[in-house]
Amino acid sequence: MLQGREEEVRAVEALLADAATGAGGVLVIRGEPGMGKSALLDHAETAAAGATVLRGAGVETEVELPFAALHLLLHPALDRLDALPEPQAAALRGAFGLAPMGRIDRFLVGLATLSLLSELAEQGPLLAIIDDAQWLDEASAAAVLFAARRLRSEGVAVLIAARDEPDAFPTTGLPELRLDGLAGADAVRLLGDGLPPHLRDQVLTESAGNPLALIELSKAARAGRLELSGPLPLTQRLLDAFAGQINRLEEPTRKMLAVIAAEDTGSVGVALAAAGALGVHPDALEPAELAGLVDVTGGDVRFRHPLLRSAAYQGVTSSQRRAIHKALAGAVSGDRRAWHLGLAATGPDEEIAGALEESAERAGARLGFASMATAYERSAQLSADQGDMARRFAAGAMAAKEAGQPARAASMSERASQLATDPMTLARLDEFRASVAFEEGSPRRAARLLVDGATAIAEADPRSAARMLMAAAHSIWTSGDPGLAAEASTLLDGLDLPADDGMVRLTRGLGLVYRGELESGYPLVSDFLAGLSPNDGPGESMAVHLSFVTGRLGRAVDLSASLAARCRAEGRIRQLPFALNTLAYTQAVTGRHRDARANATEGLQIAVDTGQHHPAAALRSQLAWLTAVDGDEQNGRALAEEVIEFSARHNVPAIGVLATWGLAMLDLTHGRDQAALDRLQARPDGSSHFRTRVVADEVEAAVRLGAPELVEDSLALAERWTTLSGETWAQALIARCRGLVDDTEDHFTRALDLHKLSPQPYELARTRLSYGEWLRRRRRKAEARPHLRQAHEGFESLGARAWAERAAAELRASGEATVASRNTAPGIALTAQELQVVRLAATGATNRDIAAHLLLSPRTIGQHLYKAFPKLGISSRTELARLDLDNL
Repeated sequence: MLQGREEEVRAVEALLADAATGAGGVLVIRGEPGMGKSALLDHAETAAAGATVLRGAGVETEVELPFAALHLLLHPALDRLDALPEPQAAALRGAFGLAPMGRIDRFLVGLATLSLLSELAEQGPLLAIIDDAQWLDEASAAAVLFAARRLRSEGVAVLIAARDEPDAFPTTGLPELRLDGLAGADAVRLLGDGLPPHLRDQVLTESAGNPLALIELSKAARAGRLELSGPLPLTQRLLDAFAGQINRLEEPTRKMLAVIAAEDTGSVGVALAAAGALGVHPDALEPAELAGLVDVTGGDVRFRHPLLRSAAYQGVTSSQRRAIHKALAGAVSGDRRAWHLGLAATGPDEEIAGALEESAERAGARLGFASMATAYERSAQLSADQGDMARRFAAGAMAAKEAGQPARAASMSERASQLATDPMTLARLDEFRASVAFEEGSPRRAARLLVDGATAIAEADPRSAARMLMAAAHSIWTSGDPGLAAEASTLLDGLDLPADDGMVRLTRGLGLVYRGELESGYPLVSDFLAGLSPNDGPGESMAVHLSFVTGRLGRAVDLSASLAARCRAEGRIRQLPFALNTLAYTQAVTGRHRDARANATEGLQIAVDTGQHHPAAALRSQLAWLTAVDGDEQNGRALAEEVIEFSARHNVPAIGVLATWGLAMLDLTHGRDQAALDRLQARPDGSSHFRTRVVADEVEAAVRLGAPELVEDSLALAERWTTLSGETWAQALIARCRGLVDDTEDHFTRALDLHKLSPQPYELARTRLSYGEWLRRRRRKAEARPHLRQAHEGFESLGARAWAERAAAELRASGEATVASRNTAPGIALTAQELQVVRLAATGATNRDIAAHLLLSPRTIGQHLYKAFPKLGISSRTELARLDLDNL
């Protein structure tokens, strides 16, 4: 048993026990250097009797080598690659340099990692150990975290050890175990005897229970080489302790250790060659080995502890370090030579800068975008020409954005913009900086950058300026800045482009629609969309967006489903949250609430796993609305308030609109009509299909308050939009609203007729409820009952409990003494993910196929089916054919 770590050992062994029973999971062990993280991992490896063990580690000198750490971890399992779906196998082969790397989403490597771990666990439990995770290269870290967050029922246990430092391997959402200093008695037992009392007490105090500090500081104290009175951080004290061990060696050995510390690969041959160029004989390595500071195994040499490496490297002067890197550059080739030359340089050197640029491109080809950014940044710093410097900083910024490092991307793009002089280059930088700002949740800044960039090139390249203004239109609407909208409109009007230019018409149309000038703007957007192929012009994402703007919900459903399917098939995992967000929204507004919940839940998990905060907030907003419709006040309110707080913090009012609608829905279903009306009337100005849907709830709240005049303006704007769109679903909603406001029956019956032409189960149930209530209030109870009964059944089938309860209350008031639950759908108890799995299984897809589709492991799919079949009253896949899966 490890000294003083009984609870920590139990936590690790519990994880191993879970894996042995087919479950498993992940545990991140945090602690400052020397706390015993590696010792705990060693114990886990010993305790994992009968399990397959994979072990890897981050290496500080390899943090710029894409997938180096992942290759170290998975290398023993590469003979199983053929068992993976081909796109995943190809992604891993490309990542590890076993085959050309195509243009794939880097998170596909993470999915492939999950599949490979699951494949290995088919034969029994698997333990994957990763030490020094703070030094994982960024590409490996992203893959490991993506896989770890998806562990469910694979029989895989993942143990990750990382330093407890800011930004050291961030693992938000994963379970963590923090190692604190040993308690007094345990610290005393580990320290042992042999020190004079005064030194013993000082070591116990200064070590703060850190096991390595207890050992190393006591050694230094015994040797009389450590001053124990200074208030230095513990890590620095440990460095001092290690430095004391190094400083006892002769100068040639100290220089040899500095060379080994600066070397990239741990190769004895490379280190000896570089040391030789510095006049150090190979025999100088032996004293360090005999002192236990390094281990030499075969052709590799490694420091006993990472802090020894730091002490050795920092123990020489900066000029000596540059000389060492220059010597190492002469002993290696390729990317490592370029890096060493870059570290040896003292000023601009175009040859070295060019070599680093080539290294950056090679890193990018292997999806190592963090390494690519670093190489470009150093290349820029060594550039002799200001234009080259600007270009390289810009390229580095784009790589940093791909690596999920928006702050670093913004910093480098800012430096590039300060250096660049060409207006077109500056405009492209503004476009890039705008995309970073929008993804960070700052649409107002994004819009400002786009308008400024368009202004700078308006005369030289009016078409590009128009394209930037089109992109700015969405950011302006999202940020709700009318002043910026007017500025963009004036600039667009001044561009030297034909009045009938498609891009100009679309950009102008979007701006007008967002400002509520429908009759002028809507036809421009609608005409552009009519001639747009999803893969032409602004592309598939823009086609989806324009379908929403114009309210073409049928087309939006098809485009969103197609976009999501292509993202899955092509491994575009980072774009999948956007696609699932749009798909979930189309399903929600067309009444497929369970499908919407399933896709929004999946999209949210992927957005969180890939570090996309803005899409994550949008997906939470979707779930807030769906939860509110279900009548779950506690969870619906919590979700909505989280989104609204994000919206306010990042100044993105549009992202909180759906969540606010959800809160209004909760108010409406619980009789808080004034609160519902206040929330709905506080939404941003402008018009769209969304505003037309919201107005139905706004009207209901106002009518129940006896103040229909409060919504006449909103209803009139929605009617204008509906007339322009010609959409049947919108006409049905307007008819229901007019039935409530004008208190006339013809509008209700017309709404029901229109619903038949554009089926939307939720809105149909709402119309039946409103009409039934209207009939009951006029004492036409017998006529009201069929409508109220069908409304109740409709809400129950959707899981909209609060609305179903309201319909049931109305039905009882109409004279129906017993309101029986008619919700016999066998899949009502399925979770969102179980529903997805069951529907895919019914198509004949295998567990492996379904896993690839849902970014999970085959064993997790099997577990979902195991839990779903009893809920459906079946026992095998073949029985799925008799179920109405579309209505589960």
